[in-house]
Amino acid sequence: MKNIVMDEVAIKRAISRISYEIIEKNKGTKDIIFVGILTRGNDIAKRISEKIYEVENIKLPVYPINITNFRDDIKNKNQEIENIIEEDINKKKIILVDDVLHTGRSVRAAMDGVLEQGRPSSIQLVVLVDRGHRELPIRPDYVGKNIPTSKSENIEVKIKEIDEVDQVYIEKL
Repeated sequence: MKNIVMDEVAIKRAISRISYEIIEKNKGTKDIIFVGILTRGNDIAKRISEKIYEVENIKLPVYPINITNFRDDIKNKNQEIENIIEEDINKKKIILVDDVLHTGRSVRAAMDGVLEQGRPSSIQLVVLVDRGHRELPIRPDYVGKNIPTSKSENIEVKIKEIDEVDQVYIEKL
């Protein structure tokens, strides 16, 4: 059983609101670099960057990050996966973007990957959906929608770039 909790319009509004919040909190766009957690986080980061461009006429860079080698639940790490942010991140504001925040382990892995590249002045976190059940002390700075779930439920995010539809739904496991 799947219940839709965000449709295309709700996702668009959330991305718009998050974009304005980022501009406001950072007093503009100076020194911001987006890092999107693959797969859907990267496309959401691109959408936020595009919205900020519409508002501020400034194109902010977006880089993908593959967190596989930084996860704590994978023993045989593939050393061939490389995360390269093609600019100096020292003293920059890194904004990590993910689709769903659950335990916090993916975000921790992404932060490890970013910190391997340099020392930013700050790391901020954007999530389209915060579903709770944190295992690590990680809290998002920007949230599209808080959706409290039970452990027997799952949040599924679909985006046009990958899934041909913009939709967030809850499903019973």
